[in-house]
Amino acid sequence: MDAETTSGTLPQSAQDAREAAWALVCEWTESDSLRRHMLAVEAAMRAYAEHFEADPELWGLTGLLHDLDYERHPDLSTGHPRVAMEELRRRGYPEELIRAVGSHADYLGITRETQLERALYAVDELSGFVLAVAYVRPEGLAGMSPKSVRKKMKQPSFAAAVDRQQLTAGADALGVDFDEHVARVIAALEQVSPSLVPQR
Repeated sequence: MDAETTSGTLPQSAQDAREAAWALVCEWTESDSLRRHMLAVEAAMRAYAEHFEADPELWGLTGLLHDLDYERHPDLSTGHPRVAMEELRRRGYPEELIRAVGSHADYLGITRETQLERALYAVDELSGFVLAVAYVRPEGLAGMSPKSVRKKMKQPSFAAAVDRQQLTAGADALGVDFDEHVARVIAALEQVSPSLVPQR
């Protein structure tokens, strides 16, 4: 894992920081589906923090907050994620978290130099795609395999807005096998499944 310098510290204790971050998400985001997406990315980021022996609190909060301003400021030319970055900086979040939030948006041109940044990019779209697959399966996330995800990836009409090439490129940049990457994200999301998949 690369060396990552910390230019700030997470506010309060880990539990307080997470509660404050979730309160901020709920204040800025009314959409249940977008909240679920951010929870999914948080779970996937915590799984990757464990894999890379990194700070699960920093990585989890990065995932939870990455789309903070997406609903309020959806204009990609002036808004998301610039407004979130400014707000998070104002609130004293670490600069590496803020930079990672910016780097997940290709159009900002922020190079992804750390595993934190590469992981966020790799799990963001994939988490959304995995949840989309879960929504159409009677079992939800339970028993889902990388093969199930690959099968849906081959259907252009399914979750058509998701760039399939980005899904695989994210895993490549992170240096992990794609099926291993998908399996890790599925397992992470399954652990918090009740908060992600509406009960049928």
